[in-house]
Amino acid sequence: MYESRLRRGDSGAPDIIEAVAKAKELELRLERTEQQLRLFQKISRFMVREMSLQEVLQGVVRLVVEFTQCDACLVYLLDNEELVLCASNTPHPSTIGKIRLRLNEGLTGWVARERRLLAISRDAYKDPRFKYFGDLPEDTYEAFLSAPVIARNRVVGVINIQHRNAHPHTGSEMEVLTTVGEQVGCLLVLARMEPTAVAAANHVELVLSSGPMQAPNR
Repeated sequence: MYESRLRRGDSGAPDIIEAVAKAKELELRLERTEQQLRLFQKISRFMVREMSLQEVLQGVVRLVVEFTQCDACLVYLLDNEELVLCASNTPHPSTIGKIRLRLNEGLTGWVARERRLLAISRDAYKDPRFKYFGDLPEDTYEAFLSAPVIARNRVVGVINIQHRNAHPHTGSEMEVLTTVGEQVGCLLVLARMEPTAVAAANHVELVLSSGPMQAPNR
């Protein structure tokens, strides 16, 4: 059989090429997984540092932009029934705290209202749910990925990433933004606690008073 393959000019090279390609793909996946882990670790470290909430949010935005290579990252937080722009990587400070939208407005409002991830790879500004803000250059960007910010099982905000050009969002990007939304929610909860209250709290009593843990269903 081997001799007949040699006569046909087939020495198994295609199999070797395929094996090398698969090994390279696996290597890239492992590298990306390590990058995800480093991202989550860096965000988690914000929880133990003495930083203002604005500094924390800007730090999260910077890390997300670095990981996703997006052109814009914006964080909106809930104020009563409105979402307020509180952090952004783009240089328009005059819009921080000024851009507001209700839960029934825009793609961001839809994400908060429906408590769902939203991914649009192109023509995001043509979506019927889209709301235009003249002060935001991101309104002309093609791709839009958004996840709710969750704190204690409640939506308290939304985090968006946007690309100027069309961009097919990967499952990894969706997973990362969802997890970052949950981490930001935890950061917001911790930010409301005074350091003295954390130091004085009886954490053992807090855990035990919550009742016995239930065994998971099998």
